[in-house]
Amino acid sequence: MAGDSSFDIVSKVDRQEVDNALNQTAREISQRFDFKNTGASIQWQGEDGVEMSANAEDRALAILDVFKSKLIKRGISLKALETGDPRPSGREVKIAASIKQGIATDQAKQVSKMIRDEAPKGVKVQIQGDELRVSSKKKDDLQSVIALVKGADLDFAVQFVNYR
Repeated sequence: MAGDSSFDIVSKVDRQEVDNALNQTAREISQRFDFKNTGASIQWQGEDGVEMSANAEDRALAILDVFKSKLIKRGISLKALETGDPRPSGREVKIAASIKQGIATDQAKQVSKMIRDEAPKGVKVQIQGDELRVSSKKKDDLQSVIALVKGADLDFAVQFVNYR
């Protein structure tokens, strides 16, 4: 008799892809005519923080739009990006953003309850730190759980890893 098949539901972002998107954004704002002489910049702020600054609020928001488009092109969900409101800082306007990683406990409970309520019988869900392990004897059941979670309107990005 075969053992259980399983996969993990995680919320992780490839930092290298975010770094590439940030570098592409910096390159684009250094070359675009509408950003000339505006002091427009984007840079890392700590491990998971990004800061955009310009001399006007609309310019700072335009940098944010460029950054979002670069993230989308690199396959990173915008649900992983948490942005703050534009705030004046001296002569500049700055926008702080952060990259969210991991599934919070309340979010994990919400997803596991949804899976228990709507998934086929025999599917087991375990919360393991900031990820969920889903297991079942039937691989078809796991496929239906993946479809269920993908179809759900969650407020965080999810990926499916370690499918075995």
